[in-house]
Amino acid sequence: MRNLLLGAALVLSACVETGTPPEKTTGAQDYNDYCAACHGPAGKGDGETVAGLGKKPADLSTLAARNKGVFPTTKVMAQIWGYAGKKGQGVMPDFAPLLEGHSVPYDGGDGIATPTPIRLVELAEYLKTLQVK
Repeated sequence: MRNLLLGAALVLSACVETGTPPEKTTGAQDYNDYCAACHGPAGKGDGETVAGLGKKPADLSTLAARNKGVFPTTKVMAQIWGYAGKKGQGVMPDFAPLLEGHSVPYDGGDGIATPTPIRLVELAEYLKTLQVK
């Protein structure tokens, strides 16, 4: 019996992932790492790299105000992901590779929960916190 348990433990240990666990990120961290240089720490479009850009980045702190007080989450996520129909036409980098990986069901308001990259949802949720009142 003891040999059987030892053998089972060895087999199961081969199934356990080893090495460095995947990095846990947050929307705030991703924003600071990938967005703040252009959009600024408060999302006002005043990041440190603005001078080198041909066009001023969008003021992300007024997205809800420009949408009758409702944060346009799905539209924002489409822009970040690159599905807004402007992929390759603007100065915003392609974030799709960054967003590969774990997905969560997300309902964009149409009642249909769609698998959506968790980092994309977290980033959009963080952008909601930057909205001016």
